[in-house]
Formats: sequence, C-alpha cells, structure tokens
Amino acid sequence: MTTNLSRLYDTNAEAQRVLSALHSAGIPEDDISLIANHGEGAESMPDAADGAKNGAGMGAAVGGGAGLLAGLGMLAIPGVGPVVAAGWMAATLTGLVAGAATGAAAGGIVGALTDNGINEQDAHVYAEGVRRGGSLVLVKTDDVHRAQAEMILDQHGAVALSDRRSMYEGEGWKSFDQDAGAYASNDRGETRRATTL
Repeated sequence: MTTNLSRLYDTNAEAQRVLSALHSAGIPEDDISLIANHGEGAESMPDAADGAKNGAGMGAAVGGGAGLLAGLGMLAIPGVGPVVAAGWMAATLTGLVAGAATGAAAGGIVGALTDNGINEQDAHVYAEGVRRGGSLVLVKTDDVHRAQAEMILDQHGAVALSDRRSMYEGEGWKSFDQDAGAYASNDRGETRRATTL
C-alpha cells in the first residue's frame, strides 16, 4: 500500500538536507516532491531558481547531491506567491495555476494537497507554512520503506504541525485563505502580509 508522507520545514536549507538524505537512502526520485516558498519573505534558494530557469533539474537545488526531481519550476500559487515546485506535486500545482488563470482552481493548494492524501486540517497548516516562507517535502512510499522515510523526514528539523497550528491560531488564524495576499519580510526580518500577490 502506498502512503503519502509530508513534512514542513522553516528553511530551504533544511528541506535541501532532507532531499539529499532521501536520495542517499535510495528513495526513488519519482516519489519525492518539494514545494518551497521563493518569495520576498523566504530564505533564498538561488540554486533552485537557477535550476528552474535552466531546466537543470533538482540536482542544482540541492547542491548536486540529490539527483534530478521531475518538473522543477517556479510557479505563482494563489494565496502563497512564488514557489519552487518539483516532483509529482509540480504537475498538480501547474494544473492549479492554469486553473486559477481560467477561474477553475477548485480547492487551490489545499485541494491539491488533500487530493494527494493529506488531511484537510494539516493541508491548511502546510499551505500557510509555505506562504510564510517554509518548504514542504512530500514522499510517496510503500509500507516497506515508510519507517525509513519517516525517520529521514523527522531528523532534519521538521515543524511540529500541532504546535505550528496552535501558534497560527493564537494569532487569530483560522485556515489558509488563497484570496489573501502573499507574505513578505520587512526590514526587521518580521513577516507581514502583502496587499497583493
């Protein structure tokens, strides 16, 4: 049976380490996806952007250590802003962006995540986390490799999702809003909501 695992990381560097470790462990590249914020409020991921522009693949995004993930590209996701997306979720997100352009983006990024096996409550937190500068790593795995994949995902600084949900709710957040503007950083390194995408 195939299971989709997912973890949120606060920095692109953490996500890059996870991708490298997954690759080193022999997890097939076709089973790994990345959605990383690449907006003004995110930690810079220049190699990923360069890889997307040049079609060089995910090897560039993780310093050449993790091989190639299919579909690396930069997209503007409604409510999130610019992201670097790779792997099997990249195709889903490309369809999401195309649907948004024609007014048919049913469910947005939350819908794309839930359609891929993530429960809706977690999908809202993941979407908000990416909006605020984080990186989401997703892995399709069978029962034989699940424990190893979970160990790798957890040992590189994965966000405790329930704690993050509580933090957001403490700020008055209720759920991800794809109609809200993307986040950006101000001069003090704090996060503020931008007025436009």
